[in-house]
Amino acid sequence: MSLDLTIVIPAYNEEARLGRTLQDILAYGRRTRRHFDIIVVDDGSRDGTSALVLKLKREAPELRLIRLPENRGKGYAVRTGVVNAESAKVLFADADGATPIEELERLEHALDGGAQVAIGSRAVAQGGVQVRAKIYRRLMGRIFHTFVTALTVRGFQDTQCGFKLFVGSVAQDLFSRMRMPGFSFDVEVLMMARRRGYRVEEVAVNWVHQPGSRVNLVVDSLRMMRDLFIIRSLALRGEYDTPQVALIDVAVGNRRPAPTSV
Repeated sequence: MSLDLTIVIPAYNEEARLGRTLQDILAYGRRTRRHFDIIVVDDGSRDGTSALVLKLKREAPELRLIRLPENRGKGYAVRTGVVNAESAKVLFADADGATPIEELERLEHALDGGAQVAIGSRAVAQGGVQVRAKIYRRLMGRIFHTFVTALTVRGFQDTQCGFKLFVGSVAQDLFSRMRMPGFSFDVEVLMMARRRGYRVEEVAVNWVHQPGSRVNLVVDSLRMMRDLFIIRSLALRGEYDTPQVALIDVAVGNRRPAPTSV
């Protein structure tokens, strides 16, 4: 039976947090009788992330594991999962489960209304939605948003929430054009969506800060600022007009995106 939904989860040293997230998603999918699968992309973890997924997979055929031989970055991991998806809709979600899987229904409502991309947002105010984030994260987010608006794409209040849903064919189109391997890939994808004329809707979602983040707010924020200039340069040169060629990953037996040197 054809799949209705693929959930892509990038994971780097997420042994401690990933198990609960996967259990929640599996329970939700079965409770709602979805035809779904979950692709976990282990981004070169040094802990037991892959072993955890393989253990759960014994009783959860919905789980798929792709193991990258080395750490390539969140964007590269998400792209690897997306180009291996074969479903009508593709969601990518963070391994920490900061956004409950039930929030998927809010994003699907946006797609049902005609959107082709629905992005979870911690900045859009709506009754019944709560966002519990650290003050310093809110501050860094506002600063980054200012640069995003000035350099790349306008009209979004929160580009970085790790909970985004795509029509399957749209996901394949956008992620096949991606260049950025790190955390700035969200901005890149949204900019491409706008350039290619897709309708994107920003949707308020519940979100709760989870301890154990792999993000270094100072180092990674500086890298993301640098990446915004790179993304702008690539766009001006027309680099996003042509998809990248997919390679064959012999170990996994699935397609994966070509490595980039940006």
